[in-house]
Amino acid sequence: MTDQPAPPDERPRVVAVVVTFNRLDLLRALVERLDQVPGLSEVLVVDNASTDGTGEWLAGLGDRDGGDEHPTTPLLGRTLARNGGGAGGFHDGLAWALERDADLVWLMDDDGLPDPDCLGRLLAQPDLDFWGPLVVDQADPARLVFPIRLPGGTRVVHRLDDVRRAATGGRIDGIVIPFNGVLVTRALVERIGLPRAEFFIWGDDHEYRLRAEAAGARIATVVDAEVRHPAVGDLGTPMMFGRTTYNHSPSELKHYCMARNNLVNLRDYKGWPHALAFVVKTAWFYAFTRPSARRLALSARAMYAGLRGDFTGHEAYLGLGG
Repeated sequence: MTDQPAPPDERPRVVAVVVTFNRLDLLRALVERLDQVPGLSEVLVVDNASTDGTGEWLAGLGDRDGGDEHPTTPLLGRTLARNGGGAGGFHDGLAWALERDADLVWLMDDDGLPDPDCLGRLLAQPDLDFWGPLVVDQADPARLVFPIRLPGGTRVVHRLDDVRRAATGGRIDGIVIPFNGVLVTRALVERIGLPRAEFFIWGDDHEYRLRAEAAGARIATVVDAEVRHPAVGDLGTPMMFGRTTYNHSPSELKHYCMARNNLVNLRDYKGWPHALAFVVKTAWFYAFTRPSARRLALSARAMYAGLRGDFTGHEAYLGLGG
């Protein structure tokens, strides 16, 4: 690729889609950061019916033109009538971005903070359809928030140095952590459709990656592009004497959605042997690793609902740690 910037009329129209819910302070910080990102055409904020003043703040932004010296990126906000979770927010936001003629859509939650050069480093990688940055712990930037299983084996890495050593040409093909600063092309969205809104949270992003993969999309993680993100707890908790890991969450809402959605994803994309192995892992984890009869029962309800195609059961856990 040439080092010279593309003429303005040849640059892709990159639209950021931010999904937010009751985290106005984080949203403000993210919007301020996005104003520092070169090459961004527009920011669309999807507010999941927040109750903390987010909708009012978005409605009151008005003309954000900061002038020639400190220009702001054009921003539009849309408050949904009900909380659709990350899945519903990204479903609606991605459709909105395409309506506004986006060539590329940059998807992110409100709690991530991309480095100012993150978008530029992503755009420097050619010939990709679905690609994103490393998501690093804002309190420990040498550590990944979401561990990465390296292609071609079972090794899971937690440190930046390890994943960068495994990269070729500045990226790791076949791996991406959506929706945390991930870019997706308009052509791919038109080919595979929108995220599954009914998943609510946890697994919708993974399903979208699996769908992209099944469609032959070119997927990668760019290892010199970073989004800073708060730690998320016990992802990758060791179990079965250290032979494998489990994504435990103290939130009943998150666990319900994870158990339901992950089982559906495994059944649909990997087959029944993988789905049954996940059932066994869940039973083992809450019987022996973190014993909890309550969590075993919740897991069983969630999995049974997923197999029946019922995606409403999570509503019973809204407001209980979601």
